[in-house]
Amino acid sequence: MLETNTLLSLEHTLAGDYLAGFEHPWEALTGIKDEILRLAGTLDRDEYEEISPDVWVHKSARIFPSAYIGAPCIIGRDTEVRQCAFIRGSALIGEGCVIGNSVEVKNAIIFDGAQVPHFNYVGDSILGYKAHMGAGAVTSNVKQDKTPIVIKNQFKNIETGLKKFGAILGDSVEIGCNCVLNPGTVIGRNSRVYPLSSVRGVIGENIIYKGSGKVVKMR
Repeated sequence: MLETNTLLSLEHTLAGDYLAGFEHPWEALTGIKDEILRLAGTLDRDEYEEISPDVWVHKSARIFPSAYIGAPCIIGRDTEVRQCAFIRGSALIGEGCVIGNSVEVKNAIIFDGAQVPHFNYVGDSILGYKAHMGAGAVTSNVKQDKTPIVIKNQFKNIETGLKKFGAILGDSVEIGCNCVLNPGTVIGRNSRVYPLSSVRGVIGENIIYKGSGKVVKMR
């Protein structure tokens, strides 16, 4: 379940070919900045506008005046970046996305149709096609002791070698309000996480996560 093409529909991001080169999606996190800079050279200049150095925005996207967008960044067709959003850079944001009020994003790939609409933090993470984070849900991307992040699941622990790694959300994952996704969280396609949950490790696909040790398979 942890393979890139099992978690994510790669046709729904400009970085599909890039991600396809990695067995596991978190292996791509360190190269997001360089991939955005490479992709910028392939964009149709009739569709995308460089609004500041290395910040490319589709002409159909709606950017609120109070939003900050750092470089490098690509924002896709029909995406909305709302008031006081803080995109720190190294962010590849797809088509039809919502980056909401006071949301912070950095070093992330956000697939088409994904939404982080209210007071979210998304750092060193990948959000799959039509993934959604409820109000106040955040990715925690650094351990308190600053040691490399280990992905924990029921079969074995996986050493990532990364000191910064938030979460991988598969396609159509729903995260409830005010959840904390701890460093190294991986959630399979179509799964749901109850509000106020603190999530760590791997959650399979088509799962409802109600709390630690409380998971049920969707019917």
